[in-house]
Amino acid sequence: MWPDGICRVSDTYYTKTIAFEDINYQLNQDEDKNAIFEAWCDFLNYFDSSIHVQLSFFDLAAADDRSLRAVVIPPQGDDFDDIRAEYSGMLQNQLAKGNNGLVKTKYITFGIQAENIRTAKPRLERIETDILNNLRHLGVKAEPQNGMERLKTLHSILRMDDREPFSFSWDWLPISGLSTKDFIAPSSFEFPNGRICRIGQKYAAASIVQILAPELSDRMLADFLDMESSLLVNFHIQSIDQTKAIKTVKRKITDLDRSKIEEQKKAVRAGYDMDIIPSDLATYGEEAKKLLQDLQSRNERMFLVTFIILNTADTPRQLDNNVFQASSIAQKYNCTLTRLDFQQEQGLMSSLPLGLNSIDIQRGLTTSSTAIFVPFTTQELFQYSPEALYCGLNALSNNLIMVDRKKLKNPNGLILGTPGSGKSFSAKREILNVFLVTDDDILICDPEGEYFPLVQRLHGQVIRISPTSADYINPMDINLNYSDDENPLSLKSDFILSLCELIVGGKEGLQPVEKTIIDRCVRLVYRQYLNDPRPENMPVLEDLYNALREQEESQAQHLATALEIYVTGSLNVFNHRTNVELDNRIVCYDIKELGQQLKKIGMLIVQDQVWNRVTLNREAHKSTRYYMDEFHLLLKEEQTAAYSVEIWKRFRKWGGIPTGITQNVKDLLSSREVENIFENSDYIYMLNQASGDRSILAAKLNISPHQLSYVTQSGEGEGLLFYGNVILPFIDRFPKDTEMYRVMTTKPMEMAG
Repeated sequence: MWPDGICRVSDTYYTKTIAFEDINYQLNQDEDKNAIFEAWCDFLNYFDSSIHVQLSFFDLAAADDRSLRAVVIPPQGDDFDDIRAEYSGMLQNQLAKGNNGLVKTKYITFGIQAENIRTAKPRLERIETDILNNLRHLGVKAEPQNGMERLKTLHSILRMDDREPFSFSWDWLPISGLSTKDFIAPSSFEFPNGRICRIGQKYAAASIVQILAPELSDRMLADFLDMESSLLVNFHIQSIDQTKAIKTVKRKITDLDRSKIEEQKKAVRAGYDMDIIPSDLATYGEEAKKLLQDLQSRNERMFLVTFIILNTADTPRQLDNNVFQASSIAQKYNCTLTRLDFQQEQGLMSSLPLGLNSIDIQRGLTTSSTAIFVPFTTQELFQYSPEALYCGLNALSNNLIMVDRKKLKNPNGLILGTPGSGKSFSAKREILNVFLVTDDDILICDPEGEYFPLVQRLHGQVIRISPTSADYINPMDINLNYSDDENPLSLKSDFILSLCELIVGGKEGLQPVEKTIIDRCVRLVYRQYLNDPRPENMPVLEDLYNALREQEESQAQHLATALEIYVTGSLNVFNHRTNVELDNRIVCYDIKELGQQLKKIGMLIVQDQVWNRVTLNREAHKSTRYYMDEFHLLLKEEQTAAYSVEIWKRFRKWGGIPTGITQNVKDLLSSREVENIFENSDYIYMLNQASGDRSILAAKLNISPHQLSYVTQSGEGEGLLFYGNVILPFIDRFPKDTEMYRVMTTKPMEMAG
């Protein structure tokens, strides 16, 4: 093995390996499946007869505890260590549910004959580049393996019984006089009875899948890989030169024709109808002609395929069970699993990702028959990032889903679902997770008063805004970093226009003259503060009211009169300077007690307060997460919707991560303006959907009927996760016997309990 990943397997045979990841195949629409299948056929057709290809799929017990380390939240010696321990415990339990600690990996190993490394290297590199490009067209992430990575893979197979991590350095070779083989070789090999082999303390059995079925299913490989035991599945694929393949088939047709003539002669001699020939001959003749036509006129080639399965176990009895299970799967697809009697050593060597096939049992298949073993099932989402958040279990593979929204091009998010589907719970679970694993600030707009128990447990600040509350926030608050422009008033003026639009109301909204007057007055009331930015110079709503009163236009008097109830009347809750501490790490704005008219105004003012916080945090290079429940309330009025869209677009650049929580997707698609929110969200956590919304979503997000089934009549905490280009079905069964569950649930029965 060389450091660049080239391996000399025999004197004149050199190989390289590429590791590749999964893509969504089983979940896709039929036309997308066909497109992937055709692209996979093209991929296989690339390999000519001079290149030997091995596809390897390994389900191996995790040797290192990287996944476990990724979900453990270390204690920090504060009031929240008990929650950290509880959350870590929950994640470890969920991790254990997936694949019994099996790590699934996929490799392509390709090899060529060459006189020496100098001639092999450029050709292998050229093939590698072509393979990587072809996989990129399929949307598959792939990574060439260097020498160290290839040795580590071999070590994980040959030392399955060894929990010691792989330890090796190229510098050790000249000093020790050892070869790379010595660092991966197991403690012992044993082939006791010709039917099993023993690698160290592990038992293994190599078998070959004999493909007998005329029609194969694209589920076959997926079913083998879904077995919950350590397993190595390998395909050795050797392309046959096209001319040679056509000649072989023609020769076979000639042989069949000769046999047919012989049978006809016999029939004539025996005195019965010469058209009566053995059915086998007739069937084979038709099949051979069809095959010739495929090779000549369709994009089909011939391949020799060896399909090897290596089952492993800790005891002979367990091994027999695993082999029996694999045999049942083969039988289900009309194939047979045959043990490689007295060829266990060759079977084991052919199962290593070295590109070496020591088994002479091959089956001739066309491109499309070979491609039916599509190596893709469903993508996994487990990001090894310190800020990755738990989203549930993959409904297809049962593996943990951990994602870091900051890694998305656009971290803006939406949580969608019908009442009772678990929207608010999902938002709270994410807030708790963010609190435990990041340093981000968390702001919540809470129109239903649901978040108090959680915020209180995390020692956050709850600001209750109502006509009777003593907590005040000033809608006129501004800081000097409020906008990208030199003049912070430009964006603030937008906000005050939105506010006045809500207050004045009417179908037409504000007239151009009224907008001009408001803009003029905004500049007047902030003049003193901008010249001398002290807290006591911060204007309040009354200053704007007085400035409007002083204008000569009749429209200004009309606006001032509309504002009067919010300044000197019974709804003067927003005509005060801010008197609450807004620098707590978690701030929840509880606006439940505001009436219907004031609630929209309250949500808009909260949004502006959040923007102030985002601009301050940007200076400190800190992220701000903002959760808006009942988001649809802001999207109903054109002006507040426009301001929300503006915030949605600007947040990302300023280190803000907004999340809208709403029931109806229709509200998000009510106007072209609002659709921007949908299009600018790379993270969508979709729970059960109302029947009217499902068809809209299917068209908007190009979801297949099968994917749609995960948000149709789905249970609580079940749905689809959209993370960038990845779509995954998830299930989140959060343990109810935890303190966390009690502070997050919104079910009246459970809250009372």
